[in-house]
Amino acid sequence: MRRAAALFAALLLASATAPALAEPPPAPDRPLTDPAQEARARALFGDIRCVVCQHESIADSPAGIAADLRGLVREQIAAGKTDAQIKDDLIRRYGDYVLFQPPVRLGTWLLWFGPFALAAGAGVVLVLRARRRGTAEATPLTAEEERALAELTANDENA
Repeated sequence: MRRAAALFAALLLASATAPALAEPPPAPDRPLTDPAQEARARALFGDIRCVVCQHESIADSPAGIAADLRGLVREQIAAGKTDAQIKDDLIRRYGDYVLFQPPVRLGTWLLWFGPFALAAGAGVVLVLRARRRGTAEATPLTAEEERALAELTANDENA
């Protein structure tokens, strides 16, 4: 009984302190005053992957880092940087994976062409296996097997 009460008290304490340990909600986004710049920023948000969520763009992610990245992109647009410069800066900070469509270069060839190479390799293996099976020669029947086959076919013809 005493153990159950202690366990209950520990669970109650953990649930009471959990919100204090959680990540605070990100500050609300402050859009750029120029509508053209804000539209450009929103277009870039769709191309940039959240480094925490990894399956969402920073436009859709509720993570704090995504809010920070949105602010960074807006700051760089306001500073007059081009989209390519902004993407290059993010790649420098977080690597090629930060973009949903990473650039094609030596380091990303496996990422871009790996699935196609894997599918082609599997196709080659299947074709080679099919050819090996087709070229296997049948061994001739022994005299006893031929006699048994003759009996079976004779029985089928009489039936």
